[in-house]
Amino acid sequence: MATFTALLAGLVFGLGLIVSGMSNPAKVIGFLDITGRWDPSLALVMAGAIGVGAFAFAVAHRRAETMLGGPLTLPGTRHIDRRLVLGSTVFGIGWGIAGFCPGPGLVALGMGSGKAALFVVAMVAGMVWFELVERRSARRPAATA
Repeated sequence: MATFTALLAGLVFGLGLIVSGMSNPAKVIGFLDITGRWDPSLALVMAGAIGVGAFAFAVAHRRAETMLGGPLTLPGTRHIDRRLVLGSTVFGIGWGIAGFCPGPGLVALGMGSGKAALFVVAMVAGMVWFELVERRSARRPAATA
């Protein structure tokens, strides 16, 4: 049941990305180009997503398990640190250059986009690089004063 629900949620999410234009890099770059021919239509998509997400997190904070009975784990920290700021910056730069973020990139890859294929390869390479750096830093002994 959980696999079917995940598949259904993924299909609905992917369809929403296609309908909203988020899987079209030209539309995304038009939204990000506030000094040129700005296309504000994706702001409505983002506002809707923020509203749904805010509601979902409010409900999730009152629950101990998912609707399918699995464990519900939410982020344990709420502070903004250097890693969060740097990661967000790299994400934003990549989004502005490519016109894709991970979800729409995968949807566009499924639609046969060559640009999306390049993006997904770069995204996976970045994930692998991050994991290697994290493992290396976890093995390094802490500095003593």
